[in-house]
Amino acid sequence: MLEREPVPWDAPGPLAGPLGVPLVDLLDRLMNTGIVVSGDLVIAIADVPLVRLSLHALLSSVNERVPAPWADGGPL
Repeated sequence: MLEREPVPWDAPGPLAGPLGVPLVDLLDRLMNTGIVVSGDLVIAIADVPLVRLSLHALLSSVNERVPAPWADGGPL
């Protein structure tokens, strides 16, 4: 039986040295907990704001085992 080589983020104590987390593991953790992206973009000429764009997004994974928080199943 082959033993798995330990990875830094599974260590029980504090980490020493640089930590490299694979992108797929980072995305998996973000999608399990969810992430909120929020930002504003203002286009101005001579300190006069002409256009303002606002972005508010919630990114999360969908799981059919987790019930919807709405009584009727939600707006969809």
